[in-house]
Amino acid sequence: MRCPKCQHNNSRVIDSRQTDDGRTIRRRRECENCGFRFTTFERIEAAPLLVVKKNGSREEFNRDKILRGLIRSAEKRPVAMEQMEQVVDDVENRVRSLGENEVSTNLIGEYVMENLVNLDEIAYIRFASVYRQFKDMSVFLKELQEIVDKAKNGDE
Repeated sequence: MRCPKCQHNNSRVIDSRQTDDGRTIRRRRECENCGFRFTTFERIEAAPLLVVKKNGSREEFNRDKILRGLIRSAEKRPVAMEQMEQVVDDVENRVRSLGENEVSTNLIGEYVMENLVNLDEIAYIRFASVYRQFKDMSVFLKELQEIVDKAKNGDE
């Protein structure tokens, strides 16, 4: 493993731990050259999963794209990076558990929104406005009203 500070090629593992989901191993490493400590994550390489986009094109599933969308949606909101990564983990696990080689962006978006609505309503609306491409104010207001109704029913 190459050191991110000095680019030296040898490091030693100081600590290894499984993450909460049990599918990833977190390793603390120390560069043998400069002593810099850094963290790496090891995950099982799963079979390639293709995402079918709205225009019919296909590309490989990329969890970083989902995370970037969540970060933009939750900007200036009290949502921790760990929470966003947990959403991405949950979405990836759900998609892979389908056992399909291809999955639509629609399904991925719905899974993200199911997690996000319970995490932060403002981030949810921001994500939904981009994902669902609200054409006019009435569609946007309808989505807001559904959240308000859901909140009222949850308080009763």
